[in-house]
Amino acid sequence: MRALAVVPGTAGSAAIADLPEPDPREGAVLVETLSVGVCGTDEEIVAGEYGSPPAGDDHLVLGHESLGRVLEAPPGAGVRPGDLVVGIVRRPDPVPCYACAAGEWDACRNGRYREHGIKELHGFLRERYRAEPDALVRVAPELGRLGVLLEPTTIVAKAWQQIDAAGRRSSWHPRRVLVVGAGPIGLLAALLAVQRSLEVHVVDRVAGGLKPELVARLGAAYHEGPLAEACEEPDVVLECTGLPDLVFEAIEVTGNGGVTCLTGIGPPSQRVELDGGRLGRSLVLENRLVLGSVNANRTHYEAGAAALAAADLAWLERLVTRRVPLGSFGDALARRDEDVKVVIDLAPLPEASR
Repeated sequence: MRALAVVPGTAGSAAIADLPEPDPREGAVLVETLSVGVCGTDEEIVAGEYGSPPAGDDHLVLGHESLGRVLEAPPGAGVRPGDLVVGIVRRPDPVPCYACAAGEWDACRNGRYREHGIKELHGFLRERYRAEPDALVRVAPELGRLGVLLEPTTIVAKAWQQIDAAGRRSSWHPRRVLVVGAGPIGLLAALLAVQRSLEVHVVDRVAGGLKPELVARLGAAYHEGPLAEACEEPDVVLECTGLPDLVFEAIEVTGNGGVTCLTGIGPPSQRVELDGGRLGRSLVLENRLVLGSVNANRTHYEAGAAALAAADLAWLERLVTRRVPLGSFGDALARRDEDVKVVIDLAPLPEASR
């Protein structure tokens, strides 16, 4: 079967490989991959910046944002042939630590977790894969190919769970939300905020085009320029770019008693100057909290699936700005200014799922 694989640590090694069929020992459920989303993590692995193959292999199959169709499943698996499913990216460490043992592998304490397409597990950019039933999440058939958006949605579903937990440290009545960045994560963060009936403001650096249109379609407000000018005293700020200057600007504009949630991961080499004393004083004296959120466990996948099922399908469709076949994977990895989400399609969507 065909797959897109890299030699981790070797820039430019991405190539279509011919791999054997999935080993039944990998899981009781056989899945046909329909689509896989591409994100900055994939681009960084292709550039040789990180990534690690499964034990005994010198290559790593890419792809962690998946959508597939169940081909085979045993009785009682919780999924059945024909179901649209998404593979959970992170799997518990083999020890396991107490967090992984509780099903919270997104908070693994010893770092021995594995991640499909990233760390020690092959990804989903292959025509077929196997998984255990607990590693698959069903998506509403009405979503069709848009189910590929679930994995990025889990990131913000977890972020909102973490924000809610942090807010309960005192009386918590959030009203105004500022989202920094109008990429896929930022737009999905805004979607979940709108679904919570909050006042939503989104800031990005582009002046026109699709992103402002998508924000307006949600009923949110779109802004350019400094974050402080976007909205006054936001109760929640979701920073979705990872750019150091915007990270600290986001922290500074958060309102008294508010929560800043960081979901973006920026380049480690970028440095900014800041007044650490002033920042520390404002965090303490204004009862503000900063937290980071990454990856997701099953509860976040289920919450994300519910959010997508409740969303406007026409709006979700516009998030996917390009679809390319596996044979043209290079086009998918070459980012364009107008891109929001790029998807690689591996197989046609069955007629019954359209």
